[in-house]
Amino acid sequence: MGLKDRLNRRDFRRLIVGQAISSFGDWMGTLALMYFVLEISGSTTAVGGVLVLRLLPSALGAPLAARVVTRWRRRSVMMTSDLIRAGMALTLPLLPFLWWVYFWAFLIEVVGLIFLPARDAAVPFLIEDDEDEHDTSVLEVANGITMATSYGMIPVGAGAFGLILWASNQAGWEGHWRYVVVFWLNALTYLASYVAVRSIPDLGPGPHERRAAERETETQRGFFAALRLPTVRGVIPGVAVIALGLGALFSLGVVFVRNVLGAGAVGFGALVVLFGVGALIGLLLVHRKGWNLLSQIRTGTVVQGVVIALMGALASPAWSFAGAVLFGAGATSALVGGITYLQERLGGGDRNLALTAFHATLRFGLALAALLSGAAADLLDGADATPFGMAPAQFVLMLSGLVVLAGTVLVRAPRNERPG
Repeated sequence: MGLKDRLNRRDFRRLIVGQAISSFGDWMGTLALMYFVLEISGSTTAVGGVLVLRLLPSALGAPLAARVVTRWRRRSVMMTSDLIRAGMALTLPLLPFLWWVYFWAFLIEVVGLIFLPARDAAVPFLIEDDEDEHDTSVLEVANGITMATSYGMIPVGAGAFGLILWASNQAGWEGHWRYVVVFWLNALTYLASYVAVRSIPDLGPGPHERRAAERETETQRGFFAALRLPTVRGVIPGVAVIALGLGALFSLGVVFVRNVLGAGAVGFGALVVLFGVGALIGLLLVHRKGWNLLSQIRTGTVVQGVVIALMGALASPAWSFAGAVLFGAGATSALVGGITYLQERLGGGDRNLALTAFHATLRFGLALAALLSGAAADLLDGADATPFGMAPAQFVLMLSGLVVLAGTVLVRAPRNERPG
């Protein structure tokens, strides 16, 4: 069966459609959350607290996520998660208090962390004919499509949020009620995902995975058991340094483009667009037979580190914009390679645990890196320090790239495991 036929299977298509709609709502909700917090508090620091909401669920919710995804069937996990998140999105904007908004936003992130590993673990079940035989090229393209449903919705969700906010202003809505409609639309997109998942009869695990899960003991099902799996230890360092690079660029990007490159808001928008173009290129590059997955992870991470380091060192607009394309391609191909590597080599509860660790590490690392790199740049700026004649954001960005490069040596195959 050809690649097109495998990826065009009805149940996989339903999953992708549901995920695209849900991601559209997520990005609308994320922007609405930032504006809503600013409306309530009038504080940019409070808006920065949204990053902490991305950090804490990974640190505190990962053990809970590991317990859930190893005890329930994936279909039940995903359907229940969608229903819970829909209720939370409906509740979040009802009271204009910062603690109330933070509380529900935090819980939405925790439930999201439970949903994602179940979704990714189900992809091989939906597209493969034999759960004991994996076609790397097909699996990577499927993972790339799944990832595209998330990140491809960023500009669409942003545009829809702007349109809704404009319409609300035209209608004369004031205060926090301007954002209620966005959160409630987000709730509807979770329900659309629920309907899509409910229409799929089975998301696994398959017979082989179920037998493997039955052999696992209770002590093997905790989150930290995932970090003891040799396969996971081979990939997680790569995920961590990818998150470091993404977090640093996310945190320092606006300041770097405005103060160092002198490109302004339009320049930053162009940088984001070029990153998206690079991500698309990265998704196209992964469709290669015979590609060594660990080599792909290392190569993508090296490209990311080199780009960030040179962005900081050169402070060149031309290189920064060209580098954004390379950065997007490297980060995307590495992340897709990491997910595929875990899917191929693990089954049953181990696969669920490994993908929980993957998403927890990515989210935790992204938020932590964003906070630390921003704080480091602020400290240097407050001390009027210009290391090697560089602006603070420029120096921290270069240093982040060098750390990413150093971290690639930790990506390695477990002993006695064939490469792939």
